[in-house]
Amino acid sequence: MPEFKLLFELLPYAREKYNLADQLACKRDGKWHTYSQDDFIRITDHLAFGLMADGLQPGDKVAIISMNRPEWNFADFACIKSGLITVPMYPTLSSKDYEFILNDAEVKVVFVENAEILAKVQEVQERVPSLKKIYSFQEMAEVAHWKACLHQGEEHPQPERLQDIQNSIRPSDLFTIIYTSGTTGVPKGVMLTHSNIVSNIISASKIFPEGRTAYTKALSFLPLCHIFERMVTFAYMYLGIAIYYAESMDTIGDNLKEVRPHYFTTVPRLLEKVYDKIVAKGQELTGLKKKLFFWALNLGLRYELHHANGFWYHLQLALANKIIFSKWREALGGNVQFIFSGAAALQPRLARVFTAAGIIVLEGYGLSETSPVVTANRIEEENRMFGTVGVPIDDVEVRIDTRDGDYRPGEGEICVRGPNVMAGYYKRPDLTAEVIDKDGWFHTGDVGMLINGRFLKITDRKKEVFKTSGGKYVAPQPMENKFKESIYIEQVMVLGENRKFPAALIVPAWDALKKWADRNGLKYANHQELIAQDSVRKLFQSEVDKYNAEFGSWEQVKKFELIPHDWSVDGGEMTPTLKLRRKPILEKYAALVEKMYTEA
Repeated sequence: MPEFKLLFELLPYAREKYNLADQLACKRDGKWHTYSQDDFIRITDHLAFGLMADGLQPGDKVAIISMNRPEWNFADFACIKSGLITVPMYPTLSSKDYEFILNDAEVKVVFVENAEILAKVQEVQERVPSLKKIYSFQEMAEVAHWKACLHQGEEHPQPERLQDIQNSIRPSDLFTIIYTSGTTGVPKGVMLTHSNIVSNIISASKIFPEGRTAYTKALSFLPLCHIFERMVTFAYMYLGIAIYYAESMDTIGDNLKEVRPHYFTTVPRLLEKVYDKIVAKGQELTGLKKKLFFWALNLGLRYELHHANGFWYHLQLALANKIIFSKWREALGGNVQFIFSGAAALQPRLARVFTAAGIIVLEGYGLSETSPVVTANRIEEENRMFGTVGVPIDDVEVRIDTRDGDYRPGEGEICVRGPNVMAGYYKRPDLTAEVIDKDGWFHTGDVGMLINGRFLKITDRKKEVFKTSGGKYVAPQPMENKFKESIYIEQVMVLGENRKFPAALIVPAWDALKKWADRNGLKYANHQELIAQDSVRKLFQSEVDKYNAEFGSWEQVKKFELIPHDWSVDGGEMTPTLKLRRKPILEKYAALVEKMYTEA
């Protein structure tokens, strides 16, 4: 049985069991600052008292809009302790999205990180009648600092009232509403309860090695406003793992070397960038060093679990690990036991090569609506399979619904049932009824199959599968993952709904392309001039032809266009979890899309 049933009980449980001196850590002014579990409890108690002094009542909503930092956790747990419902929001959302979410949730208090976020909130403040107060994590003259709320709580403690509130909270009560950005449409508020998240913490924690006794650390850089990193943070606390926050996405490499973590979570795009940088460095080597590097790399790309490669392969791999892969491990701090990857599909070759290099990558699957983890690959090899998202975690059921759609044998919509499935969408019983059936199965909208009756393989997103005008179904995601294996392709979107054939929009991997251009004596002033050159078009045509060969004739990309700039969250082409926003991309590049089909 779990040692706690309500989320606020996690903190005293962890303090009693581990008493960490550095439960949370962040770097400021070049120095790491740590907060013990005692600090954590004391600060969140006083912050809860401060919010109560502001007049907030259980059930009121508080938004947090900030990058990862200990203050994020303090605000979150202060709300959890006092029966308030946190509404985490991505800093990168537009002011229009801020306005919708703040109004839909009827938020009363907002914690913002900095002046940029404050400006977006103030822009819509007059149109959000529920909003009473704004606190900032960074000190600013125009708004109250979060420590003002903390000091207010220190001056007016209400421990008896706080205890009364906690005594009234039930496992079925909400602790958060998470607005999913989605790839299309208006954000939906996912309602998660204490029992949803506690069940996921307990079950997901079993992914970590059993019998850990030594002190371990994690580096955190994925956004806490997404339930993936937030739940993992709770799991770290439950397991007695110290959490160190990276300074920014740009300093992850340096922070890995400083912190020397044992674990971290990531999304596939970041792993792809790490891999591409490693390969680019290998390309710069010469002579024997270059030959050894690519010998080791190619060896790693052929890696199979369960020693399936045989004795001679593993003898070579031991040598490759000593002379080449040891440098990879050192670049990640030298202590990494495993990396957990989620939020999007991971290319199997990355899992193979990193695992061969002694850096185990465990891919999992989940959604905001499932708190989030549904399945995961495990450390033990009998519960791990490349190309899959692993086996269901404890207490979670997965079934494949083949009744609706034109699927391959054994393939269908992934449905999930368990204590982790959300209470529903906030204020939207109609949308809730569309995705949770009368038997409690949540219909994910993802398409997949069960390998060996156990391992879940995601084959596509139900809503992303399209049909050509010839009536053939095309699943774009597996194609996009395959095309991104090219060192020259950074991002790609396959399209073709109701068209004669599939086509693609491609964002080049600029560093690799520029090096190729320099080797071939090309002259260009900017990205647009570079991609307009015939030899560059021929290069990408050869790459498209190479990967097209892996697919059926009706699936193959017949036309493509190169895009002169990266797709990003700020540009509106990607969600905050780095998934493609297909509809906005199609709208943005409508002229290019028409050109491909008109010329055809």
